[in-house]
Amino acid sequence: MRVVVTRPESSARRTAERLQNLGHQPVLLPLTRAVHHPDAAEAAFAGPHAALAVTSAEAVRVLSSLGDHLTPYLGQTLYAVGETTAKAAEEAGFRNIRSGAGTGAELAKLIASYASDLDAPLLYLAGKPRSPKFEDGLRTNDVPFVTAEVYEMAPIAYDEVFIRDILLDPPVDAVLLYSRENARLFCDFAAPHLAELASVQFVCLSDNVAEIIPREFHRNIKIASHPDEDGVFALL
Repeated sequence: MRVVVTRPESSARRTAERLQNLGHQPVLLPLTRAVHHPDAAEAAFAGPHAALAVTSAEAVRVLSSLGDHLTPYLGQTLYAVGETTAKAAEEAGFRNIRSGAGTGAELAKLIASYASDLDAPLLYLAGKPRSPKFEDGLRTNDVPFVTAEVYEMAPIAYDEVFIRDILLDPPVDAVLLYSRENARLFCDFAAPHLAELASVQFVCLSDNVAEIIPREFHRNIKIASHPDEDGVFALL
Protein backbone atom coordinates (compact mmCIF):
# COMPACT_ATOMS: atom_id res chain seq x y z
CA MET A 1 0.00 0.00 0.00
CA ARG A 2 1.03 3.59 -0.65
CA VAL A 3 0.48 5.24 2.73
CA VAL A 4 0.59 8.99 3.33
CA VAL A 5 2.37 10.02 6.54
CA THR A 6 1.22 13.48 7.64
CA ARG A 7 3.21 13.73 10.88
CA PRO A 8 5.94 16.36 11.41
CA GLU A 9 9.24 15.32 9.89
CA SER A 10 10.93 14.29 13.14
CA SER A 11 8.16 11.79 13.90
CA ALA A 12 7.44 10.88 10.27
CA ARG A 13 10.81 9.21 9.78
CA ARG A 14 10.11 6.64 12.48
CA THR A 15 6.62 5.99 11.13
CA ALA A 16 7.98 5.60 7.58
CA GLU A 17 10.54 3.06 8.75
CA ARG A 18 7.82 1.02 10.44
CA LEU A 19 5.72 1.12 7.27
CA GLN A 20 8.63 -0.04 5.12
CA ASN A 21 9.33 -2.92 7.49
CA LEU A 22 5.72 -4.03 7.00
CA GLY A 23 6.05 -3.94 3.21
CA HIS A 24 4.20 -0.65 2.63
CA GLN A 25 5.42 2.36 0.64
CA PRO A 26 5.43 5.48 2.84
CA VAL A 27 4.64 8.81 1.19
CA LEU A 28 5.96 11.62 3.40
CA LEU A 29 3.73 14.70 3.52
CA PRO A 30 4.46 16.55 6.78
CA LEU A 31 1.70 19.13 7.19
CA THR A 32 3.08 21.07 10.15
CA ARG A 33 6.38 21.98 11.76
CA ALA A 34 6.93 22.54 15.44
CA VAL A 35 7.86 26.00 16.72
CA HIS A 36 9.11 25.80 20.30
CA HIS A 37 8.68 28.46 23.00
CA PRO A 38 11.08 27.42 25.78
CA ASP A 39 10.84 30.86 27.42
CA ALA A 40 7.11 30.29 27.96
CA ALA A 41 7.86 26.93 29.59
CA GLU A 42 10.49 28.41 31.89
CA ALA A 43 8.16 31.25 32.92
CA ALA A 44 5.35 28.78 33.62
CA PHE A 45 7.58 26.67 35.87
CA ALA A 46 8.27 29.75 38.00
CA GLY A 47 4.57 30.03 38.92
CA PRO A 48 2.83 27.98 41.62
CA HIS A 49 1.85 24.48 40.51
CA ALA A 50 1.43 21.08 42.12
CA ALA A 51 2.02 18.78 39.13
CA LEU A 52 2.56 18.81 35.38
CA ALA A 53 0.49 17.54 32.45
CA VAL A 54 1.50 16.98 28.82
CA THR A 55 -0.64 15.68 25.98
CA SER A 56 2.13 15.48 23.39
CA ALA A 57 5.72 14.32 23.17
CA GLU A 58 6.40 17.65 21.42
CA ALA A 59 5.84 19.44 24.72
CA VAL A 60 8.42 17.15 26.31
CA ARG A 61 10.90 18.09 23.56
CA VAL A 62 10.43 21.73 24.54
CA LEU A 63 11.11 20.89 28.18
CA SER A 64 14.21 18.91 27.26
CA SER A 65 15.61 22.00 25.55
CA LEU A 66 15.69 23.78 28.92
CA GLY A 67 18.71 21.73 29.97
CA ASP A 68 19.79 22.35 33.56
CA HIS A 69 16.84 24.70 34.12
CA LEU A 70 14.57 21.64 33.99
CA THR A 71 16.45 19.71 36.69
CA PRO A 72 14.56 21.12 39.74
CA TYR A 73 11.25 19.90 38.29
CA LEU A 74 12.17 16.36 37.25
CA GLY A 75 10.89 14.94 40.53
CA GLN A 76 7.43 16.48 40.19
CA THR A 77 4.49 14.32 39.24
CA LEU A 78 3.95 14.44 35.48
CA TYR A 79 0.73 13.23 33.90
CA ALA A 80 1.25 12.03 30.31
CA VAL A 81 -1.57 11.42 27.86
CA GLY A 82 -0.33 7.98 26.80
CA GLU A 83 2.59 5.57 26.66
CA THR A 84 4.50 7.34 23.88
CA THR A 85 4.43 10.68 25.70
CA ALA A 86 5.25 8.96 28.99
CA LYS A 87 8.29 7.31 27.40
CA ALA A 88 9.48 10.67 26.08
CA ALA A 89 9.09 12.14 29.58
CA GLU A 90 11.06 9.27 31.09
CA GLU A 91 13.84 9.78 28.55
CA ALA A 92 13.87 13.48 29.47
CA GLY A 93 14.56 12.53 33.09
CA PHE A 94 11.17 12.74 34.78
CA ARG A 95 10.93 10.20 37.59
CA ASN A 96 7.29 10.31 38.74
CA ILE A 97 5.13 9.72 35.67
CA ARG A 98 1.48 8.71 35.57
CA SER A 99 0.32 7.65 32.13
CA GLY A 100 -3.19 7.94 30.75
CA ALA A 101 -4.94 5.70 28.25
CA GLY A 102 -4.22 7.85 25.22
CA THR A 103 -6.82 10.63 25.02
CA GLY A 104 -7.15 14.02 26.69
CA ALA A 105 -10.55 13.17 28.13
CA GLU A 106 -9.20 10.01 29.76
CA LEU A 107 -6.18 11.87 31.12
CA ALA A 108 -8.46 14.43 32.74
CA LYS A 109 -10.34 11.62 34.50
CA LEU A 110 -7.06 10.13 35.72
CA ILE A 111 -5.92 13.46 37.14
CA ALA A 112 -9.31 13.99 38.80
CA SER A 113 -8.82 10.71 40.67
CA TYR A 114 -5.70 12.25 42.24
CA ALA A 115 -7.25 15.70 42.79
CA SER A 116 -6.77 15.47 46.55
CA ASP A 117 -3.00 15.43 45.94
CA LEU A 118 -3.10 18.87 44.31
CA ASP A 119 -2.41 21.72 46.76
CA ALA A 120 -1.85 24.16 43.87
CA PRO A 121 -2.99 24.30 40.23
CA LEU A 122 -1.97 21.68 37.70
CA LEU A 123 0.40 23.10 35.08
CA TYR A 124 -0.64 22.00 31.57
CA LEU A 125 2.22 22.42 29.09
CA ALA A 126 0.29 22.64 25.86
CA GLY A 127 0.59 23.18 22.14
CA LYS A 128 -1.38 25.28 19.71
CA PRO A 129 -3.72 24.41 18.08
CA ARG A 130 -5.09 21.67 20.32
CA SER A 131 -8.27 19.80 21.11
CA PRO A 132 -10.23 21.36 24.00
CA LYS A 133 -11.26 18.00 25.45
CA PHE A 134 -8.49 17.74 28.05
CA GLU A 135 -9.09 21.21 29.47
CA ASP A 136 -12.86 20.73 29.28
CA GLY A 137 -12.44 17.48 31.23
CA LEU A 138 -10.42 19.22 33.93
CA ARG A 139 -13.10 21.89 34.29
CA THR A 140 -15.87 19.29 34.44
CA ASN A 141 -14.02 17.53 37.25
CA ASP A 142 -13.22 20.79 39.08
CA VAL A 143 -9.45 20.32 38.75
CA PRO A 144 -7.68 23.69 39.09
CA PHE A 145 -5.14 24.25 36.32
CA VAL A 146 -3.16 26.80 34.36
CA THR A 147 -2.19 26.36 30.71
CA ALA A 148 1.12 27.42 29.18
CA GLU A 149 1.44 27.22 25.40
CA VAL A 150 5.02 26.05 24.96
CA TYR A 151 4.93 25.19 21.25
CA GLU A 152 2.80 25.64 18.18
CA MET A 153 2.38 23.56 15.05
CA ALA A 154 2.78 25.88 12.08
CA PRO A 155 1.20 24.73 8.80
CA ILE A 156 3.52 23.98 5.88
CA ALA A 157 2.49 25.43 2.51
CA TYR A 158 2.43 23.24 -0.61
CA ASP A 159 1.31 24.13 -4.12
CA GLU A 160 -1.51 22.19 -5.76
CA VAL A 161 0.70 20.58 -8.41
CA PHE A 162 2.95 19.09 -5.74
CA ILE A 163 -0.04 17.76 -3.77
CA ARG A 164 -1.55 16.26 -6.91
CA ASP A 165 1.69 14.46 -7.80
CA ILE A 166 2.08 13.15 -4.24
CA LEU A 167 -1.48 11.84 -4.00
CA LEU A 168 -2.20 10.65 -7.54
CA ASP A 169 1.03 9.49 -9.17
CA PRO A 170 0.09 6.71 -8.56
CA PRO A 171 -2.98 7.11 -6.30
CA VAL A 172 -2.35 6.58 -2.59
CA ASP A 173 -4.22 3.85 -0.74
CA ALA A 174 -4.34 5.28 2.79
CA VAL A 175 -3.52 8.32 4.86
CA LEU A 176 -2.52 8.20 8.53
CA LEU A 177 -4.10 10.98 10.60
CA TYR A 178 -2.94 11.43 14.19
CA SER A 179 -4.52 14.80 15.06
CA ARG A 180 -7.57 16.90 14.23
CA GLU A 181 -5.36 19.67 12.83
CA ASN A 182 -3.56 17.31 10.46
CA ALA A 183 -6.89 15.84 9.39
CA ARG A 184 -8.18 19.35 8.65
CA LEU A 185 -5.05 20.36 6.72
CA PHE A 186 -4.96 17.14 4.72
CA CYS A 187 -8.62 17.42 3.72
CA ASP A 188 -8.06 21.04 2.67
CA PHE A 189 -5.06 20.12 0.51
CA ALA A 190 -6.72 17.04 -0.93
CA ALA A 191 -10.12 18.62 -1.58
CA PRO A 192 -9.54 19.29 -5.31
CA HIS A 193 -8.51 15.65 -5.80
CA LEU A 194 -10.89 13.75 -3.52
CA ALA A 195 -13.05 12.62 -6.45
CA GLU A 196 -9.99 10.78 -7.78
CA LEU A 197 -9.29 9.33 -4.33
CA ALA A 198 -12.68 7.72 -3.80
CA SER A 199 -11.20 4.56 -2.29
CA VAL A 200 -8.52 6.12 -0.06
CA GLN A 201 -8.64 4.93 3.55
CA PHE A 202 -8.60 7.58 6.29
CA VAL A 203 -6.85 5.79 9.16
CA CYS A 204 -7.50 7.87 12.27
CA LEU A 205 -5.99 7.79 15.74
CA SER A 206 -9.34 8.45 17.43
CA ASP A 207 -13.00 9.42 17.01
CA ASN A 208 -11.95 13.00 17.70
CA VAL A 209 -9.71 12.97 14.62
CA ALA A 210 -12.26 11.18 12.44
CA GLU A 211 -14.85 13.91 13.05
CA ILE A 212 -12.95 16.14 10.60
CA ILE A 213 -13.26 13.79 7.59
CA PRO A 214 -15.85 14.96 4.99
CA ARG A 215 -19.18 13.16 5.25
CA GLU A 216 -18.91 11.62 1.78
CA PHE A 217 -15.82 9.68 2.91
CA HIS A 218 -17.16 8.38 6.23
CA ARG A 219 -17.41 4.90 4.73
CA ASN A 220 -13.63 5.00 4.20
CA ILE A 221 -12.77 5.85 7.82
CA LYS A 222 -10.94 3.44 10.08
CA ILE A 223 -10.47 4.33 13.75
CA ALA A 224 -7.81 2.79 15.96
CA SER A 225 -9.16 0.61 18.78
CA HIS A 226 -6.60 2.25 21.09
CA PRO A 227 -5.18 5.74 20.43
CA ASP A 228 -1.54 5.06 19.62
CA GLU A 229 0.51 4.16 16.58
CA ASP A 230 0.22 0.44 17.21
CA GLY A 231 -3.55 0.86 17.08
CA VAL A 232 -3.27 2.74 13.79
CA PHE A 233 -0.92 0.20 12.22
CA ALA A 234 -3.25 -2.65 13.15
CA LEU A 235 -5.72 -1.22 10.62
CA LEU A 236 -3.40 -1.39 7.61
